[in-house]
Amino acid sequence: MSVALRNAQRAVPVRRAPLRRAVCALRAALGASRFDVGLVCAGNGLMRRLNGAYRQRPEPTDVLSFPFHRVAAGELPRPRCRDEYNLGDIFLGVEYIHQQCRATGEDFDGVLAVTAAHGLCHLLGYQHDTKTEWQQPRSTAPAAPTATPLLRRPPADVPEGDGHPGGAEPAHRRQPPAPDRGPLLRGPRRTPRPPLPPPRTEGPGRRGGRPGWRGAGMAAQGPGGRLLPPPPLLLLGLAALAFPPPAVAQPPPPAAFRAGHAASSLPAAAAVPRTRYLLYDVNPPEGFNLRRDVYIRIASLLKTLLKSENWVLVLPPWGRLYHWQSPNILQVRIPWSEFFDLPSLNRNIPVIEYEQFLAESGGPFIEQIYVLQGYAEGWKEGTWEEKIDERPCIDQLMYSKDKHEYYRGWFWGYEETRGLNVSCLSVQGSASIVAPILLKNTSAQSVMLDRAENLLHDHYGGKDYWNTRRSMVFAKHLRVVGDEFRNKYLQSTDEADRTHYKEDWTQMKVKTGTALGGPYLGVHLRRKDFIWGHREDVPSLQGAVKKIQSLLEMLKLEKVFVATDAVEEEIESLKKLLPEMVRFEPSWEELELYKDGGLAVIDQWICAHARYFIGTSVSTFSFRIHEEREILGFDPKTTYNRFCGEKEKNCEQPTHWKIVY
Repeated sequence: MSVALRNAQRAVPVRRAPLRRAVCALRAALGASRFDVGLVCAGNGLMRRLNGAYRQRPEPTDVLSFPFHRVAAGELPRPRCRDEYNLGDIFLGVEYIHQQCRATGEDFDGVLAVTAAHGLCHLLGYQHDTKTEWQQPRSTAPAAPTATPLLRRPPADVPEGDGHPGGAEPAHRRQPPAPDRGPLLRGPRRTPRPPLPPPRTEGPGRRGGRPGWRGAGMAAQGPGGRLLPPPPLLLLGLAALAFPPPAVAQPPPPAAFRAGHAASSLPAAAAVPRTRYLLYDVNPPEGFNLRRDVYIRIASLLKTLLKSENWVLVLPPWGRLYHWQSPNILQVRIPWSEFFDLPSLNRNIPVIEYEQFLAESGGPFIEQIYVLQGYAEGWKEGTWEEKIDERPCIDQLMYSKDKHEYYRGWFWGYEETRGLNVSCLSVQGSASIVAPILLKNTSAQSVMLDRAENLLHDHYGGKDYWNTRRSMVFAKHLRVVGDEFRNKYLQSTDEADRTHYKEDWTQMKVKTGTALGGPYLGVHLRRKDFIWGHREDVPSLQGAVKKIQSLLEMLKLEKVFVATDAVEEEIESLKKLLPEMVRFEPSWEELELYKDGGLAVIDQWICAHARYFIGTSVSTFSFRIHEEREILGFDPKTTYNRFCGEKEKNCEQPTHWKIVY
């Protein structure tokens, strides 16, 4: 699961990757890797408001923790459903910590990591109101691999009797419940739980509610405001690992110890089979739904590799997509878990998020990058043959060398990531043609395939294709939003529509034609730049409205749900021409929470449950809806339909790609 980090201040620059890495490492050490954690870097203003609201101390502080679960110290939560795999949120007062570090001369990055670890311990039930509680995390946490003994007594600032270590305020033991709100950067929690006593105020920058939160803020300060270390010395070691001291100039290390190598890549007489990491990226202009198709191709390659070695697919973070143009919304470094269900993906192939790769692989380094390209001579007429060769790069590389001879590039917005080697492969064929290169031509532990859209499907439409496609289950919080919208505005429920959905896709095999769908027409109407290259087969607004109205009359339906990228002027025209139209129109808070990708998922989910669907010619957005309806068990006649252009002579309808189990 992920560590969702949000920088909500501009007063102090924060090195987010090492901070996230430190929290990931401690979370793993405490056996809590399955749980999400939210981390907010806050300024003095926000920390003052939170501290005043929940601890009656209207002053900035260093850390405030809001646990999702109430657990005894040293015990892990016992989730009852997937939504409960969440430890809670940690608010770091980075501006306050920076001010304290300037006054004391302490290292800001190191103290920041230690303070975050302190907050994480609070999420897991640890307190430090007494000396016994202060020592408890060291006795219950897993031992850190270190040559020095653990601390045998509490720090000097900790009182010997009952009290509050380092003069920390006692108010947090008696504070009211934390705000009834959703987890950081995720949808609102939907599992019902008994309500807590008031107050139930709205949290900072949040929408919706979530019962079960309890504030556990703790300002760990000693006399005179000096920052204290958290109880377990393990956390200090983690901070040292996350923020090592500046390196002294030395001769280049042996090749086996290059930056980016994990311990598993070092020579060993009887080495355990190491894990190798496969990464990929695509041409920047490509959209959300084509990128989903590329994932299916790469999954086929990974299955081929797994027949010979232990490989894991690293999911490329989402961001900087051309069609994601909502203003004032930060849309980079978005993990896949924001849009898709990771456990479902892992039932098909082993996958991890990019930040987990950073934590596992030993640093932000990718050892080998292959840029995929076509052949300079092109494809000559005749028999098609699959081939791959290492060739000179045809186009200018999108990577540049820095002064350390590392390659810099986009790397999904992770500017600290570096490539060690870059070369080009001319390729003509399906995805698995790359397997011999990865298995025989390179021993790099981490390999990235750039421009992966140049690979074709191994077996399009076959069982392997559909297994991977079925595993791409939308994130539950987005499905819940879509289901609630269907119920409220379209009188559509899974029971009435015969669209029951199993969380384990391997157990879902629906007979074609069993799904009925909700009492509405589903429409995907592509506009904007799409019509520039498809003027003949895309209708005008008036033509689309005419077709929609005829379908409503034929199907005896009264409502139509429209998913479209039309500009505001066209939307207003549609509302006048089509009063039956219903759209999912998010508030700004919802847009910031779900992002443009999440809105696309919600639109597709609602269209997939319609009684009848009509889409846009050769649009991958419509294709994905076709597949979703095929999985749900709809009659193909209600699914594979498209609009026709007014001047189009031969309006061929989409091909039915039957699901294969």
